[in-house]
Amino acid sequence: SKSVLEITHAFSVPDENNSNNNNNNNNATKDGAAEGNNAAASGGAADGDFQVEMMGLLREVNVDHNCVGWYQSMYLGSYSTASFLENQFSYQTDLSEHAVVVLYDPMQTTHGNLVLRCFRLTQDAMTMYKEGQQGTATTTSTTKSTTLLQDPKSIFEELPVTLTQPGLVKAFLADQKFAKASGAGLSSTTTTPTDFSRLDLSTNPYLEKHLEFLCSWVDDLVHEQHKFQAYARNRNRNARNNQQNNAEDASAPVAREPSRMESLLLMNQIHTYCQQVDKFSGAGFGKLYLAGALHKKE
Repeated sequence: SKSVLEITHAFSVPDENNSNNNNNNNNATKDGAAEGNNAAASGGAADGDFQVEMMGLLREVNVDHNCVGWYQSMYLGSYSTASFLENQFSYQTDLSEHAVVVLYDPMQTTHGNLVLRCFRLTQDAMTMYKEGQQGTATTTSTTKSTTLLQDPKSIFEELPVTLTQPGLVKAFLADQKFAKASGAGLSSTTTTPTDFSRLDLSTNPYLEKHLEFLCSWVDDLVHEQHKFQAYARNRNRNARNNQQNNAEDASAPVAREPSRMESLLLMNQIHTYCQQVDKFSGAGFGKLYLAGALHKKE
């Protein structure tokens, strides 16, 4: 049987540097923590003190206070960054290997697509990041880690999310529905919701923003590839010099190989953008074909 992780409460962590967090490449905002049956955002010492104090207050009022991870909002699916990986790594290392991060995308949700995703680092990603963090990655160990983690999509393990609502929330939503229907002078049992947003054919702004981000991340990936090319050229040059001197100077400094995790993160994010564009374009083409058929009949 599969284990189920329940997240019952969440609280936000005050952002002291909100004014400095605008116009990020990923435009993701660090929001808060999830408790276990709860979730909190990782940060500095002040954030840690706030989370500990908040957990104590929740325990006093008999609310679930077992921290099982953290959450943050994202903009158009942008999340695959080094800081995001570092936060999740610290949670899975310091808190529990089963700690998760919950991501919510308000922009895509407003377009009729509820985006609520849950991730956890895979064991291969944990091993590769730990080697790079400790600076102990030799050529052999780096090759081994890269062999284990060749697919960028295998950095994060995505967990299925199921939303459940308490009875009080369901009663509140039903009450709001009936109140809205009665206010319009309609019967709540025969009212058919009229929502013309589904007929909106304006897909250009949404797709343009996706393509803009996609181009930006591809440029970053090209920049990372240039680092590897420069490293390879320097290494080959040093090898030729050592052969000419018939001896290798063991004391000569050796340039450190660039981190491969950054390239994997970039490729993972590019893959996410491509999936979102494919999904949104498919729905948009359906609307366009329907509208085209209606115009032909006229």
